[in-house]
This record gives sequence, C-alpha cells and structure tokens, in this order.
Amino acid sequence: QVQLVESGGGSVQAGGSLRLSCAPSRRTASIYAMALGWFRQAPGKEREHVAGITWNGDASYVADSVKGRFTISRDNAENTVYLQMNRLKPEDTAVYYCAASAVVPADPRPYEYDYWGQGTQVTVSS
Repeated sequence: QVQLVESGGGSVQAGGSLRLSCAPSRRTASIYAMALGWFRQAPGKEREHVAGITWNGDASYVADSVKGRFTISRDNAENTVYLQMNRLKPEDTAVYYCAASAVVPADPRPYEYDYWGQGTQVTVSS
C-alpha cells in the first residue's frame, strides 16, 4: 500500500555528518497520519531501533547509542521523515531503514510498523 524509499546514505569519515531522507515512492501515497521510525542493521547484528517520531512530531525517541548525535524530524508538508546523523562513528556503519506505523501513530515507539523501505547503506571509516 505504501512503499517507502530512503536516500542520503553513503560513505563518510568518522566525525562527519549525513542526512537521511525517507518518503513514499508514489506521490499519491501519504505518511501524514503515521508514526515514523529509523532502524539500522549491521552484518551479524540484530536490528536496532535508533529513532522514532509521532505522526505530528510532538514526541520523539532516540536510542542511547545515538543520543546527542542523531536527530529525527519530519515535514508533513513534504511527506518526508529525516534522520540527521552527526559526529558519526565507525560503529554507526549499517544499513538504515525507515518505517511507518498506522497502528499506533501517537507513539514514538509503536509496537508494530506497517511499511518499510529497502534500506540505504551508511559506511563510516576511521
């Protein structure tokens, strides 16, 4: 129903910054009334929920591992969610996925996400 597409990944040196974006692949689709989140997964490691935000942006969540460095935001007028990543570390290297939840839109950490993107690679070199 809603296919998400991430962009903005790439390679960066430690201490650098990247800004990831996520939006529906079709202009007619909307994530306006959905909670949004970012996940990451490195090879051989479990998937980690790194950030989340409610449908209207009134509450957000960031994991302890990225607190103070990553910021999640959304622009409902642009139908887009962002993940600003600053002071990147080699351990941040992973595939980053965005997800949307229509089930619990008012919770920055919903128990279920309905839609997912294909992921974008982030590589941080030392």
